[in-house]
Amino acid sequence: MIGIIGALEEEVNLIKNELTDKKDLFISGSIYTVGKLFNKEVVITKCGVGKVFSAIAAEVMALKFNVECIINTGVAGALSENLSVNDLAIASSVVQHDMDTSPLGDPKGLISGINVINFDADENLIKKLEKVAKELNVNYEKGVIATGDQFISDKAKKEEIKNSFNAIACEMEGGAIGHVAFVNRIPFIVIRTISDNANGDAKVDFPKFLTLATRTLYRLTKRFLELY
Repeated sequence: MIGIIGALEEEVNLIKNELTDKKDLFISGSIYTVGKLFNKEVVITKCGVGKVFSAIAAEVMALKFNVECIINTGVAGALSENLSVNDLAIASSVVQHDMDTSPLGDPKGLISGINVINFDADENLIKKLEKVAKELNVNYEKGVIATGDQFISDKAKKEEIKNSFNAIACEMEGGAIGHVAFVNRIPFIVIRTISDNANGDAKVDFPKFLTLATRTLYRLTKRFLELY
């Protein structure tokens, strides 16, 4: 069973519509659709925006569906100058940029108790996704994706996150999913198409380019599942 999590309807609906033998289960406030694609068992959900919703979804995937891997798809703001709208960010690892106990002497982003900052995505899944991106001629960059319960649209905040974590993109779910996958020992990957540049224009660019970015995401995810 392969688990797919997206925050928004736009991020999951195109793939969900491809599933056959579908059935829906309502768990912890969200609908989990189970079905088949390319003869593979898939469960997909729209979790909602933010770290708590995405963490709930990842834990349901782990405990209820016993998934063998989790794919977190969605859109993000670019932090890297190498990424533009509709390009792809592939997470080598994810961090939670708004986790901060530095007044106690900890580095920013440290998750207390397990003492981890970067949650590493699965190398085999990364390699497969890079292959798909090259095949579909999608420009991509691999690197740290930073997560927080904030929509970043301020240049100073963008630079702070970029410099603190050497991050290439920012969004609101992947770091929590990586956290849950880590403690449950489940391979995961976080993939993001760029919808805005996380600057002063982000609130305009995000709705404008969301449809374009999610269609690219759909093509990538579908081909990735076919090759999985």
